[in-house]
Amino acid sequence: MSDQPSHDDLWTDAARAIDWFTPYSSILDDSRQPLYRWFPDATCNTSYNCLDRHVANGRGEQTAIIYDSPVTDTVQHISYRELLDRVSRMAGALDKLGISKGDRVVIYMPMVPEAAVAMQACARLGAVHSVVFGGFAANELASRIDDCAPKLIVSASCGIEPSGLVPYKPLLDQALELSQHKPKHTIILQRQQLTAELLPGRDLDWTEMETFAEPVNATAVASTDPLYIIYTSGTTGQPKGVVRDNGGHLVALNWSMGNIYDINPGDVFWAASDIGWVVGHSYIVYGPLIRGATAVMFEGKPVGTPDAATYWRLIERHKVKAMFTAPTAIRAIKREDPDGKLLKDYDLTSLETLFLAGERADPDTIQWAENHLQRPIIDHWWQTELGWPAVANCAGTGLFTVKYGSSGKAVRGFQIEVLDESGQPLPRDTLGALALKLPLPPGTLPTLWNNDEGFVEKYLTEFPEYYSTGDAGFIDGEDYVHIMSRTDDVINVAGHRLSTGQMEEVITDHPDVAECAVFGINDELKGQVPLALLILNQGTAKKATQIESEVIASVREVIGPVAALKRVYTVNRLPKTRSGKILRATLQKIANGEPYKTPATIDDPVILDEIQSEIEVRG
Repeated sequence: MSDQPSHDDLWTDAARAIDWFTPYSSILDDSRQPLYRWFPDATCNTSYNCLDRHVANGRGEQTAIIYDSPVTDTVQHISYRELLDRVSRMAGALDKLGISKGDRVVIYMPMVPEAAVAMQACARLGAVHSVVFGGFAANELASRIDDCAPKLIVSASCGIEPSGLVPYKPLLDQALELSQHKPKHTIILQRQQLTAELLPGRDLDWTEMETFAEPVNATAVASTDPLYIIYTSGTTGQPKGVVRDNGGHLVALNWSMGNIYDINPGDVFWAASDIGWVVGHSYIVYGPLIRGATAVMFEGKPVGTPDAATYWRLIERHKVKAMFTAPTAIRAIKREDPDGKLLKDYDLTSLETLFLAGERADPDTIQWAENHLQRPIIDHWWQTELGWPAVANCAGTGLFTVKYGSSGKAVRGFQIEVLDESGQPLPRDTLGALALKLPLPPGTLPTLWNNDEGFVEKYLTEFPEYYSTGDAGFIDGEDYVHIMSRTDDVINVAGHRLSTGQMEEVITDHPDVAECAVFGINDELKGQVPLALLILNQGTAKKATQIESEVIASVREVIGPVAALKRVYTVNRLPKTRSGKILRATLQKIANGEPYKTPATIDDPVILDEIQSEIEVRG
């Protein structure tokens, strides 16, 4: 890769776009390597940069958040002035409960505006929020409560899924029974679809708290103080508390909104994600508001609320300029409407770009969206730990070329290398472990919650002076980065290292295949061989067995006999996390007949039984 500019050159200009209470005198503190800190002597407040400064600069009447909920048939526009008022008063309510700088607050809520209000209210006080995906299992919620020891939990009576209501309060009560740490209070938003029973003395009503609270001003916090903790499960199944700081996060998100997504003040940006995931943190609740743009908050699904035209309907309704979703959402829409007939009913002239991330975007999915939308479809890559994209085609520069199979080039500030098992750089077009040269740029994780040692061991030890991403890929001769799979998904077939992502790319090129998952299973002769599960497009005329044979032939032709793909099974569904990632490691254990633990993040556990039965029947 080309040499990176110095840190001072890189981030001084970007930092000028942020309002600091106390300006910084240095950009980077590297005195505790490999633990780095950005803008170490500055003070600031994230909520102030999201709200107060925009109201003061004349954007008070501009819409800050558009709440669109097809599951409740609700559309609501919340101005910057109104949001500032609500956040200031809720911060006042938290202040009355004794919440102050450094205290933790767990937020366990559905996709409603109050979730964003709660997050911003914590930021306003300098309290550290930890959002747990609404409806998460009680034992998983309990483990997060015990790890971050919150003074308060903010929740709601229920979430709403296409299948019906999901009562949150019983899950919260069970989690509090299981947890060793016992917060003194909870605040419950009573939704009209379901009223939860409140425990006197412990459970407080959101509406009463907000209505009667006095607004408070933003608290100055150190740039290096934590803004939030977001938990991500590791290979051990134990949650890891990824920390995000205030100052570096402000600088990075504002820069990324303009340079990567080409979003400027007044533009409408829609990240079709959930506040429980990092995308919801970065690009619903914080990034667009730091930028002075309008964020869409969507409570629904890409299909089924009510149909596969939901995305196109919202883009037209809200004049969305750029959208961000997961490839699995586009595949779901493609499966329901393979010819793209539904989107022809909508005026999508406002849309300039569609961004994809969260899992590998296969070329077939990108090309389908390109053909029907006639817009740039931009795959990009990042992780919960990183907080913002490390690889992308930067739409804000206007100078980019989409290369199928690649997530783009290294984003400014990230230096990416492909390493072998001993940590030595590999030549171009050679598959290896993707690693990021230290220091990581602003906005990335400075550490894990209360666990500097674990942070170093997990991410910084495998390759000294690098952050280990856990992903495998290669960089081509034009500096385009190709993320092929998790390093665990690189399978060894008779001594040949093969990428399951490359096989999936070939398989999804078949016109009748909507989606697939390839993973390695044990083989006495070759060590490992691949197994592929297919989901077919609706209305496919061919028999499944014929398509399976054609897929095997395609992989053999494109990759070669060495791929050894002989087992291909058609299924109705694939097990995924609620953010849309296919659970390949769990599938691998099922196929190998090994014991497995049902992941807490799974969308529907019944799918695992269906897959297990199919594999047992097919052998």
